[in-house]
Amino acid sequence: MTGTAVVVGAGVGGLTTAIGLRRAGWVVSIIERRTELERYGTAFGIHPTAQAALDRLGVGEAFRDRAVPYRGARIRTPEGKVMASLPLERIERKAGRPELLISRPYLIDALLAGLEAFGDVPLKLGENVCDVKALAAGHDLVVGADGIRSAVRTARFGERSGPRRVGTVACIGVADFESGVYGETWGRGRFFGMTPVEPGRTNWYATVPEAVTAEDLRGYFEDWHDPIPRILTETDPSTWIRYEMRHLFPALPTFVHGGRVALVGDAAHAMTPNLGQGACTAILDAEALTRAVAEHGRAGLPSALRAYDSERRRSAQRIAFGSRSLHRFMSTERTRLRDSLVSMLPS
Repeated sequence: MTGTAVVVGAGVGGLTTAIGLRRAGWVVSIIERRTELERYGTAFGIHPTAQAALDRLGVGEAFRDRAVPYRGARIRTPEGKVMASLPLERIERKAGRPELLISRPYLIDALLAGLEAFGDVPLKLGENVCDVKALAAGHDLVVGADGIRSAVRTARFGERSGPRRVGTVACIGVADFESGVYGETWGRGRFFGMTPVEPGRTNWYATVPEAVTAEDLRGYFEDWHDPIPRILTETDPSTWIRYEMRHLFPALPTFVHGGRVALVGDAAHAMTPNLGQGACTAILDAEALTRAVAEHGRAGLPSALRAYDSERRRSAQRIAFGSRSLHRFMSTERTRLRDSLVSMLPS
């Protein structure tokens, strides 16, 4: 027996959840507060476990059509000295497939195509959720996939957990050339990363201790190793995405409420991007939730939500804690100790 569900939020977690619920036979609708879907071009790293989840949801092939493998990434000093390797080769050996990178627009397109194949899932844009109680009264299941400032979380879980600053500002962009140098460069209180994203382009990200102008940001990295200065010089600042980094704190005691409300993705465990796991955890949340709902049916929905919470909460919160801890480690001013420890890792 199936039921009705409303998904609040049309990002990666929300669209993936809607696909899983619809595949389970549920009647699904989506509400998104923005007037159009976010399509800014930054790269998501998708771990093999999340790739497998996308396969189970029937959208793995469309995702892989636009994704590129991530290999050969290193951690470097600002002078360019290699200190260690990111564990990408180990991940690939263990999983039998590589970590894949995909730009946000391509992942959203793949998820939309998977959803549109059903032909009967309404997506309402530009609609703010002000009354979660009314949504719950009209649906068997309400899924909050509405990000770090989740209206569903606030309405059902209170305001104790919310966005918290971590003390750094991030800038993200895409350069119109392949850098050929990938990984992260760690300096004193700041770092710079580069990944492939699609042929002929390089995804980059930088964090600094405070909000800066484009010229200030270029100045922070002007004496760092190539091609970092070139990337910042040759990308248009008007295309950069800038934001103050935040995470959800304190951790929620549960991802579900009242047997009829569940949170996924950033609404449940927004994290700093240092481990590159934000999109992955949202996909894994969505797949686990919808798998539990499919197994238990509408009559067993409270049991399904408990099973979802048991499977995902501790795992996702461990990743969020690890990402926040890595952010502190990467951003420290005590670089001598940090670099000594990093140099002990395989290079």
